[in-house]
Amino acid sequence: MSELFDAVDALLASRAVLPPPEERRRLRRAHGLTIDEVATALKVRRATVSGWESGKTEPRPPERDAYARLLDKLAELYPTQPNTAEPSEDTVVPEPFTGPATPAALSQTLSTRQASEAAPLTANENSQTTSALVAAAPAAAPRPARTTRTSTSRRPGARNADPSGTPAGSTDPRFENGPLAVVDVVDGKAVAYCTGGLVLDVPAKSLPALVEWTLTEGKLGQPKLSGPGKDADPLLVLTEAALERYGLPVTLTEEEKHAGRIPEGHKVIKQLARAEWKLTKRGFGPWARIYRPATSSERACVQLCIPSWNALDTRHWGEAGRLPPAELARVLGVYASRVMTPRGSTAVTGLELMTALHPPTRASEPDADGKRHSEHNPGSLGKDAIDPMHFPPCEVPDGHPVLKDLPRFHVRGPAEKLFEEAYDWARPMTDAECTLRHLVGIDVNMAFAAGANGLNVGLGEATHVKAPAFDPKLPGSWLVDLSHVDLSRVKVAKDKWVELDGSLLPSPFTPKGERPAGPGWYATPTVAYAQELGYDVAPIEAWVRYDNGRYLDGWYNRIRDAYLATMADLGVDADLAPADFLTAMDGYKARDPELAIVVSAIKATVKGGLGKLRERPRGEGWRPGEPWRALSRPTWRPDIRAAVISRTRINLHRKIVKHAAFTGQYPIAILSDCVVYAANGESPLDFLPYRDGKPLPGGFKLGVNPGLVKHEGTQDVLWGEEVRERFNAPELNLARYIKDGTVTDIDSGE
Repeated sequence: MSELFDAVDALLASRAVLPPPEERRRLRRAHGLTIDEVATALKVRRATVSGWESGKTEPRPPERDAYARLLDKLAELYPTQPNTAEPSEDTVVPEPFTGPATPAALSQTLSTRQASEAAPLTANENSQTTSALVAAAPAAAPRPARTTRTSTSRRPGARNADPSGTPAGSTDPRFENGPLAVVDVVDGKAVAYCTGGLVLDVPAKSLPALVEWTLTEGKLGQPKLSGPGKDADPLLVLTEAALERYGLPVTLTEEEKHAGRIPEGHKVIKQLARAEWKLTKRGFGPWARIYRPATSSERACVQLCIPSWNALDTRHWGEAGRLPPAELARVLGVYASRVMTPRGSTAVTGLELMTALHPPTRASEPDADGKRHSEHNPGSLGKDAIDPMHFPPCEVPDGHPVLKDLPRFHVRGPAEKLFEEAYDWARPMTDAECTLRHLVGIDVNMAFAAGANGLNVGLGEATHVKAPAFDPKLPGSWLVDLSHVDLSRVKVAKDKWVELDGSLLPSPFTPKGERPAGPGWYATPTVAYAQELGYDVAPIEAWVRYDNGRYLDGWYNRIRDAYLATMADLGVDADLAPADFLTAMDGYKARDPELAIVVSAIKATVKGGLGKLRERPRGEGWRPGEPWRALSRPTWRPDIRAAVISRTRINLHRKIVKHAAFTGQYPIAILSDCVVYAANGESPLDFLPYRDGKPLPGGFKLGVNPGLVKHEGTQDVLWGEEVRERFNAPELNLARYIKDGTVTDIDSGE
């Protein structure tokens, strides 16, 4: 009889009624579950759950039964209510923007190309797993919706007060006016330009009052990006007129610029102190944080951004600091919604995004008294995961306290120092290359982000081992001799060896492309590539991390989706044919200069965030051998930075080898992620091998996705020879100047 009942249950499950896709997403978020957690519990791919929530696909038995059971349980816990807040998680994509693509759609397109689903669960296993999932996830406490709203006022004569593509306010009622506001003064009154074209009256007449208004009436901020994380603090951007209104200098003096802050005795700082507001150790600078110590679970903190104090570095934000308030709110709002609310420079924000997606701590299970405590969040760089003072000597930069006993002027060589850096390599052109007409540069999109994708990195302390067997899945630093690897004969596939002209290729093991002369320290991806090329490796010693994981995956996914969505808004879609892609990339920045600023900031977030993993001393009276401020962060991880750079360089070299083996063409110069080839035509299509629209497997492919390439620039071969002759530098790196052909000072690299 039980078998008959099971058969009936299975039949009913096959027609189980599911709520609409939007409700499925709401219920999952309400319980603090991530897409990954649901996918793991049901033993399906992340893309499958994402498809169910977007309405693109529907679950089939036996997963449908378990999914319906999960949603039913969640619906009992979180019945539909008006204005219910929907907390975000680590892979939440922003709401759709005005434009041809959204991060959710792009993420779904990319995810459907991944590996096939795992074997489905039985109905009984699904039921047990679903119940465990609902019980284990932390319940999100419902927050009452706030009904008060400040009066609004449109700025008279504002140009495009509601710019196209501006994100609207958050669906969370606490942050319904968006993540940030640009505060300006119009007709003697302060106004706040929010995202979505909203303009609010600001009654505050002093900076302390402005901070109070922001936290009590402004309804600014951003929901947390992960379950155990924290909501983003509201960001106020002060224009020059706002600075004058609130008693702050419009520009900093040279002394203040050097100090990075205004003096402690400034009258505005005294006003804040009297109102019991505090500043962080950075003081009142371009990115000031004003707060009161937390007395409950609610934070009381507001961040300021002051463009006229160079808060928005022109190298990364272009002319954003000079935009009118509404347009500046749009630029920063798009960035905030797709990446995160800026927390400082793009480098600081890139690092903060890692922490926001993987907070170091989480709430524990209730103890005997029903109280929860703070505990290490698995998969994060928690405070207890590693002691910055106990890093292996080979992984730390010069001047680190670990090296304090070295002689003062000692220069560490490859056998003492892990030196994983990007390429800066060039060679003279051959006679055959000189007969060609053009030099064509191709550039890898978001190369370092692509290098972080799927990378296994250490999460805890390193263990020292002697004469270890190399394990390509184990992150660490390896002392090994790779001088025997001969690029004239390498393996490009299983049991397939090819003969190449090794003299025309850079070594994959050194940034300058020189062949190693003996043992050296290398990150795991570099040593693994030596094995991939068909050569044995025998490490002498190593520092390995048995506690490891793909810490950067969520960070990569968030930035990738932000980049692809913004490029799609600019008319560069992810599925364009090669020729159409090159056409779309031609002048894409001019289609919407403000969104082009966002693209630049996203790219800078990647490079700067990775650079912060090995932040060096920044003055403050530091002396070699003494600790510096960055060492106190759990995210000070030079080994992770080295692994990402190693993998990025190896990814590029692998494509170069594949290209050479198939076409007989070799690069002339490489600078970081830019490669220059000689060709008879001006386009990358004149030398990249495409057959029936398909690229060489494992080689270069044109496209906007991270890891694919775009056209960097084309110059004449005669230009390259003339430049090298003019500077008497036959190996001058032409990749540095290929974009526009301008060569100024070769020593400074400009």
